[in-house]
Amino acid sequence: MTALADVDGLTIRFEGRPVVEDVSFRIEPGECLALVGESGSGKTVTSRALLGLVPDGGTVAARRLETVGHDGLALDERGWRDVRGREIGLVAQDALVSLDPLRRIGAEVGEALRIHARREGRRISREEVRRAVLAELVHMAIPEPEQRIRQYAHELSGGQRQRALVAAATINRPRLLVADEPTTALDVAVQRQVLTLLERLKAEGTGLLLISHDLAVVARIADRVAVMRQGRVVEAGPTPAVLAAPEHEYTRALLAAEPSLHPRGTRLSGAARLELRSAAPAPARQGAVLAVHDVAKRFRRPDGRWIAAVDGVSFDLDAGRTLGIVGESGSGKTTLGRIVLGLERPDRGEVLLDGAPWSAAPERQRRERRGALQAVYQDPLSSFDPRATVGAILREALALTGVPRRERQDRAAELVGRVGLTPDLLRRRPRTLSGGQRQRVAIARALAREPRVLVCDEPVSALDVSIQAQVLDALADVQEQLGLSMVFISHDLGVIQHISDDVLVMRGGAVVERGPAERVFRDPQHEYTRDLLAALPASRLRKESE
Repeated sequence: MTALADVDGLTIRFEGRPVVEDVSFRIEPGECLALVGESGSGKTVTSRALLGLVPDGGTVAARRLETVGHDGLALDERGWRDVRGREIGLVAQDALVSLDPLRRIGAEVGEALRIHARREGRRISREEVRRAVLAELVHMAIPEPEQRIRQYAHELSGGQRQRALVAAATINRPRLLVADEPTTALDVAVQRQVLTLLERLKAEGTGLLLISHDLAVVARIADRVAVMRQGRVVEAGPTPAVLAAPEHEYTRALLAAEPSLHPRGTRLSGAARLELRSAAPAPARQGAVLAVHDVAKRFRRPDGRWIAAVDGVSFDLDAGRTLGIVGESGSGKTTLGRIVLGLERPDRGEVLLDGAPWSAAPERQRRERRGALQAVYQDPLSSFDPRATVGAILREALALTGVPRRERQDRAAELVGRVGLTPDLLRRRPRTLSGGQRQRVAIARALAREPRVLVCDEPVSALDVSIQAQVLDALADVQEQLGLSMVFISHDLGVIQHISDDVLVMRGGAVVERGPAERVFRDPQHEYTRDLLAALPASRLRKESE
């Protein structure tokens, strides 16, 4: 059998510095190889070498670099253009970014078909392209394809967008498909749709190179796995063997960082527990810190219809406890979080903070209490001033709390220490930090206001497993030592299971199940909760690692 990818001794350098060094692997038809490792390990640039897409300034060397029968070391750019999109396809991580927002889905999916027909000197009519696109959307199990080809990317659901992106990569039936983090930040139901689609392509004989930091996804779909660290493959082999009995210390550390494998309270990152000597826990108070009573919120859709984003949700949150809110995209999780934060007013119901009106209070009264409720979002980089240093960002937050100017620098250094960072980061700008460092700076900024409650909206969904572990451990440390309460919103059931005391499961704006996290995950009562757990790839990972 001829390998679709045969790589031996791949080395990629930028400015003379190797970022990938002596990497070797093969991919056979109908086989999936997964490259795993933390951010910066060289996974993506390795995969780009198979497509002739190594960024400018990079030099590629190898003893052998064969892709779909071509010598990648001998191809010029014209040659690569003949290969890309026809014999090898690429599925990127974020479909909303990857798809052109100004083009309809039909034009986007059909582009590779038109380009390669033209390059081969074939005439292809508009109607032929249309029929081929419709057939590919049907193949991708996208509902109502006649309607979808006329829509733009923002009009599709997350799962439909990602499947449309796969359709654009496979419409010419390439023999090899590179999927670079195709399920990152997708909720569990959409993730299942995409993985089912990739499994079907593999069964049809397509070779897959999967780039992922999600070991649960790798366990479900990959036949073999190669673990990368600092540009080198440190361990490789059949997926069940590597995940069940890893030989390399780094592979064991990745598995130790996977939250779905460990009970609440287990440290994931291997870092020492933070000691916040200068911080005193908040005094205990009677009753709920946060009380949400029958809140509801509707929004008008572009077609004029109303949709219930939140429909009659109630809960109490006591001091020092974490409430996990889980559900698929569109379930109302984020809208509920915005109501709790006072960024949306409910149409019905009320929110009480420390027993006093919060959602019904006028903004001028809420402003002086806003420090008690702070948010940590999914993408902190977009909420930071790119011109400001970390120190300036934290000093600004401290100023709002009333800290005198002469004390702000020392307090900023104390804040970064609270989340496991060093004071030298205060001089740096957010764009120079890693994803985990930025997220911990976001937590430090929230702590500057001395909050009673942290509302965390998907704070780790886009982070690789080792950095995610650092952030989850940091949140656990500051909660324990400062007595914080948390509302933790996530589509990742493994993370919710690990961090939560209690859980709300939302669907269509309503709560369909609630209870202690241990009970909900051990004995779910609602069919929807059981469906979510059944779709969780981590269940297979947990089984294989026992």
